[in-house]
Amino acid sequence: FNATQWAQIVQKSGAKYFVFTSKHHDGFQNWDTKVNFGWNSRDVGPKRDIIGELATAFEQVGGVKFGLYHSLFEWFNPMWLEDKAANFTTRTFVDNKVWPEMMELINKYHPQVLWSDGEWEAPDTYWKSQEFISWLYNDSPVKETIVTNDRWGSGNLCHHGDFYTCSDRYNPGVLQPHKWENAMTVDKFSWGFRRNMNVEDILSMEELIQQLAMTVSCGGNLLMNVGPTSQGTIPTIFQERLEQMGSWLGVNGEAVYGSSPWKYQNDTVNGNVWYTTKVDGASGVVIYGFLLEWPKDGFVMIGSLDGDDCQNVSLLGYSGPINHMKRPKGGMILELPDRDQVISDWGWVFKFSRCKYTSNAVW
Repeated sequence: FNATQWAQIVQKSGAKYFVFTSKHHDGFQNWDTKVNFGWNSRDVGPKRDIIGELATAFEQVGGVKFGLYHSLFEWFNPMWLEDKAANFTTRTFVDNKVWPEMMELINKYHPQVLWSDGEWEAPDTYWKSQEFISWLYNDSPVKETIVTNDRWGSGNLCHHGDFYTCSDRYNPGVLQPHKWENAMTVDKFSWGFRRNMNVEDILSMEELIQQLAMTVSCGGNLLMNVGPTSQGTIPTIFQERLEQMGSWLGVNGEAVYGSSPWKYQNDTVNGNVWYTTKVDGASGVVIYGFLLEWPKDGFVMIGSLDGDDCQNVSLLGYSGPINHMKRPKGGMILELPDRDQVISDWGWVFKFSRCKYTSNAVW
């Protein structure tokens, strides 16, 4: 395990925030804790403060906000099982385990994202979530920077939080009124490392770009999960996907970073085109169109924009002009250049600049 290598891999991926599992449902804590003697990474296993090393490495490498995942419940903790048997009329587990360790995490490591989980069996009143979040936003050392998700008690999903997760691999395909996150896995079948993983089980770059384009077009963030080995290394296939994503964002990232959903998320006639927008000082109102599949004939039909909506059309990763014409039934026909002249192997982005101002109907 090399924390600096992890931070460098994540930074190269183009990610703007990172979320590490501080504790999963088994209750094992990946930090030097005073709350859980004998079942943490300092006392057994690597005998290292994994979170401490990662927090330091990400601060030194820079460019990525450091976040922590934390499971509220624990499968086999006797205090949890006793509270559950009492129909959550007691809070022995919360008072003696959950609250002390969450306070310790925040006060010791100062994460900027707290990704809660394991909440669904008990109401937020059992977890004392309102009291904890009140402290977090008003009195904690990260009160000015912290953001949290929506997993703080049964029935809270998609209702409360800085960003909603709603369900694992949530990707609604339509614009949402509240900021949300698509927490998904690069391994199609697992959140952790699998020794029996096969190459066909890994999402291709085409599939990952589709996930990203759909997500940002509808106002979400993409949280790509990769499972490390028990030795603390990131498997090579995951490193490759992260590096490929970073290369793609190096060309097309302006359509992602700082963008907002446009009035159309998916094109009205072409299901392989998704949109974002932003206002740029040099280009005015800009609309980006993510093209997920390169057409065999080299022509792209779209229905959501026509030739009068924007003054200029270009293709990110290509320096030449993009020929275009009005479509008889409305919209545009765009002529692509030779594919080998474009610096992008998967997913291509049209840039329509100096456009008439139009916003979405929700934000």
